[in-house]
Amino acid sequence: MSTRLTPSRSVRWQSTAGLAVVVWLALFAVTPAAWADRIGDIQETSVWEQAGRFFTFRDPGLRLALAGCLLLGLSCGLLGGFVVVRKMALVGDTLSHAVLPGIALGFLWNMTKDPVAILAGATLVGLLGVMVVDWITRTTTLQQDAALGLVLSAFYGVGICLVTRIQRLPTGNKSGIDKFMFGQAAALGEDDIVLMLVTTLVTVALIVLFYRGLLVLSFNREFGEAMGLPMKLLHHLLMLLTAFAIVVAMQAVGVVLVSAMLVIPAASAYLMTDRMHRLLLLAALIGMGSAALGAFFSFLGHNLPTGPFMVLAGTVVFIGSFLFSPRYGWLTRLWRQHSRRLRTELENTLKAMYRVQEDRDFHGEGVSVLELAERRKETVEEIQARVKNLRSAGLATLTEEGRMIHFTPEGYRQACLIVRNHRLWELYLTNVAHFAADHVHAEAEEVEHVLGEDTVRQLERRLKFPRQDPHGKPIPSLRDMVGTSAEEELQRGTETLGYR
Repeated sequence: MSTRLTPSRSVRWQSTAGLAVVVWLALFAVTPAAWADRIGDIQETSVWEQAGRFFTFRDPGLRLALAGCLLLGLSCGLLGGFVVVRKMALVGDTLSHAVLPGIALGFLWNMTKDPVAILAGATLVGLLGVMVVDWITRTTTLQQDAALGLVLSAFYGVGICLVTRIQRLPTGNKSGIDKFMFGQAAALGEDDIVLMLVTTLVTVALIVLFYRGLLVLSFNREFGEAMGLPMKLLHHLLMLLTAFAIVVAMQAVGVVLVSAMLVIPAASAYLMTDRMHRLLLLAALIGMGSAALGAFFSFLGHNLPTGPFMVLAGTVVFIGSFLFSPRYGWLTRLWRQHSRRLRTELENTLKAMYRVQEDRDFHGEGVSVLELAERRKETVEEIQARVKNLRSAGLATLTEEGRMIHFTPEGYRQACLIVRNHRLWELYLTNVAHFAADHVHAEAEEVEHVLGEDTVRQLERRLKFPRQDPHGKPIPSLRDMVGTSAEEELQRGTETLGYR
């Protein structure tokens, strides 16, 4: 692997889109005002009137609050992807509490809520907290979770004392420093938006520039160190960017909920994809969507908190991902298991019908319900239920008197396929894996339902296209399944099925 940390084409495209979003948000926030009301100065109106007012975007306070929420959703989503993948969610929570003393010190620097001073103070103190955690874990026998808990509680306690002290000053109640505790998006000013815009631009640019290194750091830090990549420097860079994101997001969602904006969008995206660049894109989109929904619902009422609504919106998205994610969703997995179980039952029934006909040398066209019940060792009622499922799937038909079952062409083909899979695997276990012939049936019963067509072709090539299984029973061939001649079968096997 090259030591140059250059972004891939997909990352470049996503970064360009991200920068375009950031620029649009900046222009959106500073558009001249048509109305003068701020987001918290809402008159008594209906919910529908408020919703319509929201989508006009004519309130300057609304534009500032919404732009700020979208910016923090973008930055927290991107950085949260790395935090979640590296299993450092508790580190984000610790940083969100540890920066509180830095916010207070930044205010005490010149006794005003100067965004730059607050950002500098919070960032320095946040990095100090990370260094203290690292120092404790290196010099003691305590694990990282215990060190994180110690730093979180200690720094947060110091921050509470400083904030309380500031609020007792003559200008304390008017300082707005208390907004960092619980968040208030309506309190965001133009200076705050500019600061959030700058930090978001820096975050996007650095992620693009060092994407490959951050990717190695997230999945195999030891490999990166062995290759000579600056893993420690990239770790501290990631922590620095995370501290930036936490500080700029804290005024909108508060110190308690800011870690949720780091974790929830990224955790939702984590359940949706296995590719890192897609995870980052989805996390950013979910973060921005949650932020927009939080601003919308808080705008519908008078002085409703934006931060909790943002977190609740993100939680709803996470619940949807947890339940319906294509690969890892809980309900999706249950449906796949149900479908697999139903398919296995259908295939076992087809296989039993095939074996009943095979036992009588395929004399007669159908299989009686009683014969199938005896083969399956089930009651007639159970067999009738299974035959009903076969009919629904178009794999079998039933005579009018309900006694004889007949394959459809597709049903016979499926029966031949499952029997072929079973007997090929038995032969593979005996000839290649050297299992005893009387110990392979149970194994083949499980594997026959999961063998893909490519695997079956490889088995046939490996076993030199066998005709019989270890017990001397014939293995169904393509001629049995599709009714072709031997010459057509050979041509089909070498051309259509890709035999070489």
